[in-house]
Amino acid sequence: MPAGRWLLTAALAAALGGCSLAPAYAPPATPIAAAYKEQGPWTPAAPSDAQPRGQWWAMFSDPVLNDLEARAETANPGLAAAVAAYDQARALAFQARAGLAPEIDGNVATLRQRRSRNQPLRTGGPNQYATDQAGASVAYEIDLWGRLRNLAAGAGDRAQASAADLQSMRLSLQADLADDYLSLRGFDAQLRLLQTTVSAYARALQLTQILHDGGNATGLDVARAQTQLSTAKAQLADVGAERALMEHAIAALVGESASAFSLTPVDTALPQPRVAVSAPSVLLQRRPDIAAAERRAAAANADVGVARAAFFPALTLDGSAGWQTGGGINLLSAPNTVWMVGPQLVGAIFDGGRRKAGVRASRAAFEQASADYRGVVLNAFRDVEDQMALANRLADEAKDQSDAVTAARRTEELANIRYRQGVATYLDVVVAQTAALTAEQAAIQLATRRLQASVNLTRALGGAWS
Repeated sequence: MPAGRWLLTAALAAALGGCSLAPAYAPPATPIAAAYKEQGPWTPAAPSDAQPRGQWWAMFSDPVLNDLEARAETANPGLAAAVAAYDQARALAFQARAGLAPEIDGNVATLRQRRSRNQPLRTGGPNQYATDQAGASVAYEIDLWGRLRNLAAGAGDRAQASAADLQSMRLSLQADLADDYLSLRGFDAQLRLLQTTVSAYARALQLTQILHDGGNATGLDVARAQTQLSTAKAQLADVGAERALMEHAIAALVGESASAFSLTPVDTALPQPRVAVSAPSVLLQRRPDIAAAERRAAAANADVGVARAAFFPALTLDGSAGWQTGGGINLLSAPNTVWMVGPQLVGAIFDGGRRKAGVRASRAAFEQASADYRGVVLNAFRDVEDQMALANRLADEAKDQSDAVTAARRTEELANIRYRQGVATYLDVVVAQTAALTAEQAAIQLATRRLQASVNLTRALGGAWS
């Protein structure tokens, strides 16, 4: 090919090489409020720098929880699967980027062949012959329409989405483990309460039996005291069973066998943390599920460019060079040199509408990804508002419940005094005992719900971030 034609071809390829048929991309528009509606003392607004990073569960100041979270990070099978999926996505992205570079292949062959004597159009030559050859070939597609670049961009976006999926999986694991651990500590508190209650009811039954033997109490009073004691023992066994199930769930999360896993009950209550809340717009940067949805929308946009590029011809440069001989030991010599080089332009003339359908499908996929992104964003803001409302309302409820526990304990104390003095029946004591136990159990459950609400708010805000 004359030098002028080579230069013209190269200049045209360079000019078209910067072309991309993918639509201009911007993250799908979603309405964002200027401030959260729910605000309160337990969820104060603060700059994003005040957010816990990394080990956010340290706000509970519990070394056992810290250890469990570390064990889950290294042993949870679900997290390991997410890491493997991310590694696969990264490899696929690298594979797509490799399409932008020329492919060079080497070949070495030695052949022994025999031709048919009755071969059509045969013009002589030996029936048997040998061929030895060695060389290399190169193939390079000039990315005139951005097909390869959009393939690489889409694969890179999907790798980033997979990285965000991994962070979502890690955050979900951390939050689930913290939630289960707080439930288990709530059961510990209920067990302490019920064990104390059983001891108190046993003393009350003993006192009632003494009064009955002295003629100062009826058999009905003894039966009521026995009922209270047996009911408390039954509740104690039930809470013990619930704790065992929660312990088994925690074992699965940290990647251990439930048969060999146990957590010692504790006697102290966990502190109620305060979770700082940043501006609503920061949520778009913090939540990994939002990041994953946005990257998938970007990948779908790149796929539109790939589908549109299929309408245009593909230009490839192919070449090969090496040595070939009919046998012998002088393969690598100048007379045996062979080479071939030339451009190839291939385009569709008729495909029955396949490419047009591909463009429609890619556009629809982009619209679906955009709608998914908007849905994830709206649900994220709903999650934050839900958990902020719950945290604030539960804080108010805890104050009233504390007052109820104080009043119920005082009522139980007075009922016991009046019964010993003979001015009240044991039914009054039973009613007071039941009310006091119910109030204290509700207070423990409320404290656990508040702790779990702080976990869920941290989950809704995106947890750890950088």
